[in-house]
Amino acid sequence: MSAKRSRGGASAPCLTCLPLDQDGLPGQTRPMLPIDQLDQITRRFDYLEAKLAEGASPAEIALLGREYSGLKPVVAGILDYRRALVDLAEAEEMLADPEMRALAEEEIPGLRARIPAMEQALRLALLPKDAADARPAILEIRPGTGGEEAALFAADLARMYQRHAERMGWRFEILEQQQSDLGGIREFTAHVQGEGVFARLKYESGVHRVQRVPETEAGGRIHTSAATVAVLPEAEEVDIDIPAADLRIDTMRSSGAGGQHVNTTDSAVRITHIPTGIMVTSSEKSQHQNRAIAMQVLRARLFELEREKADSARAADRKAQVGSGDRSERIRTYNFPQGRMTDHRINLTLYALPQIMAGDLAEVIDALTAHDQAARLAEAGL
Repeated sequence: MSAKRSRGGASAPCLTCLPLDQDGLPGQTRPMLPIDQLDQITRRFDYLEAKLAEGASPAEIALLGREYSGLKPVVAGILDYRRALVDLAEAEEMLADPEMRALAEEEIPGLRARIPAMEQALRLALLPKDAADARPAILEIRPGTGGEEAALFAADLARMYQRHAERMGWRFEILEQQQSDLGGIREFTAHVQGEGVFARLKYESGVHRVQRVPETEAGGRIHTSAATVAVLPEAEEVDIDIPAADLRIDTMRSSGAGGQHVNTTDSAVRITHIPTGIMVTSSEKSQHQNRAIAMQVLRARLFELEREKADSARAADRKAQVGSGDRSERIRTYNFPQGRMTDHRINLTLYALPQIMAGDLAEVIDALTAHDQAARLAEAGL
C-alpha cells in the first residue's frame, strides 16, 4: 500500500498506538475481535519493554523476560492485523478515486482473504494458556484388560511414542521398563523433553483399546485388549513441596528377565506418598539414581493431581472436554484387521494404522488440538 500512502506526502499511521474503533473504519472494514483485550496486551507489552530497558534485578529480569517473550509474537500478530485493517480501509476509500480504483480492486481481495486468518490466530492467542504446555512430560504406560496381549500392546504403544518423539526431534529417555515373559510391558515410564512436548502429548492420556489376533492365539480369533496411557507435565521442586515426613522409602531387590539380568543387590526403590497413597517404584541399577527417578515421577503425579483439582474447581464439566486426562475413559481403538484407528472423542477415523504405529501421530494430534481450541473458543465467546 506504499503507493497510496505516498499520495499527498502523508506518512503512515502509528500502528502500535492506532485505536481500532469499530465505528471508526469506513466501508466494510470492521474488526471482529475484542479490541479492548488487544489494547490491553499491547499496553502490557509496552510496559514490560520499558521495565526491561530501565534495568532490574536478575530475578525480575527473568520473570519479566519470560512474559515479554511470550507476548512478543502475539503483539507482532496484533500489529499485522492492525496494518491489514488500515490497508483495507484505505483501499476501500480509493475505490471512489478513478485513478486509484484499479489498484484498490487488485489489493482488496487479498486483504479480505488474509484478515479472517489473522483474526483466528489472535483469538487463539487470547485463550488462557495452560502453563504446563511448554514443560517436558512424564509418559506412563500400563497394560489393562487382556493379559499377555495387553502387555504386548503396551509395548507397541511405547515404541509408537518413542518413534513419534524421534520424528519431532524430542529426547526420549526410558526411566522404568519391566518386561513380561513374551516381550510385553508390565510397567513403562519415560521422560520426554523438547519444544511443546506436553502441549502435544497431553491428549494421549486415557484407555487405548486394540482389536487384533494376538500372537498367543492359535485359533486366529480377534481379541480386544487395552492399555492405559498417562501423560503428566514434569514438575520441579518449587512446584510441589513434599515434606520428608510424608514419604516412606523402601529398598528391595530388582526383578529382571532372569539369567544375567537378575539384580543381586537391593537397588530398587519404592517411594510411597503417605497422604495420597501414591506409590512409585524405580528399579534401575543405581539406588541413588532410582531415588531421583522415583521422586521425579512422584512430583509429576502430585503436580497433575493438583492441576486436576484446579480444573474441577474451574469447570464441573471439564471431563467431557478433550484433554481432560481422564484415564478411565476409552479414548481410542486400534483395529489391526481393518488397518483402522478411531479416536472416539472427536469421531476421527483414519485408515493409516501402520503409519500411526510407526509414530506418525501428527494428523491425530492436530485434529485433537483443533477440537480443543474450538471448544475453548466457544466457551470464551470469542
